[in-house]
Amino acid sequence: MSAMSTPAIRLVLPATSANLGPGFDAVGLAMSMYLTVEAQVAPVFSIAASGRNKELVETLDRNLILDTYKLTLSESGVEPQPLKLEIRNEIPLGAGCGSSAAALLAGVALADHFGKLHLGDAGIVAMASRLEGHPDNVAACWYGGFTVSTQVSDSQVDTATFAGDPAWELLLAMQPTSLATKEARALLPDSYSRADAVFNIQRSAMLVAAFAEKRLELLKTATRDVLHQPYRLKACPLLELLLPLTAEEEIAAVTLSGAGPSVLVVLAKDTTFLEAETRVRQLVDPAVELVPLRISGGVTRRIRG
Repeated sequence: MSAMSTPAIRLVLPATSANLGPGFDAVGLAMSMYLTVEAQVAPVFSIAASGRNKELVETLDRNLILDTYKLTLSESGVEPQPLKLEIRNEIPLGAGCGSSAAALLAGVALADHFGKLHLGDAGIVAMASRLEGHPDNVAACWYGGFTVSTQVSDSQVDTATFAGDPAWELLLAMQPTSLATKEARALLPDSYSRADAVFNIQRSAMLVAAFAEKRLELLKTATRDVLHQPYRLKACPLLELLLPLTAEEEIAAVTLSGAGPSVLVVLAKDTTFLEAETRVRQLVDPAVELVPLRISGGVTRRIRG
């Protein structure tokens, strides 16, 4: 089969929220906002984009999807074929919602498909995790639900996924300005006390149990963190405004989404989106965007032709 006869592919990849409080660099949750990429072999590279950050998504220069596609093929000794991409993006860039993980996975998956690399799910996740530098968002994006991940080596990421309860409701609060992950990491100390380490280990274990057993009531305790969120408060003002909501019975949890600055609010049982949005809106600036979400499944792939 020639390169030009390779069938087109459609990828739908979810946004992700990593850390979820104490699960620093270890857990991620797939959310119902998506990056959709349709690709086919073409004479030259081109991108038609729509949705969030359209002007950045459609540029050919320093495009994370295309750069990853080319790099993955080059490392495998395969000449990259030009592609025509149609992209619909719902994931905000630089907001702590896993935009780079989704883009990296899209690039690796396109290389796997058009380059016939036969990486499989594990190989795609390992490659994207190596490029990202950590697997939490990557693994959650690919496998969906609540996913725990460990980077064993450059070629191996061990994962465990719990689908999560589809009835759990989420509210994402996004401020207009972004925060680069590198900047957010620079705010963290080089070392922690034993007491802080034990505090987070206990709550990380409880966090996994909460999702494994679908026990929403455990999240108030399980999402408490002392390793990264306190150090990011000044750079993530929404967190300081919304954390007090954890004391209210209508709210199950409040955490930074990834490195921030977005904040993820988990609604308690029987709390509606409207009720949660009304309460959050009382605390934040009108420019803050509030997006109702649910737990999502992982990537979907459809081959056309």
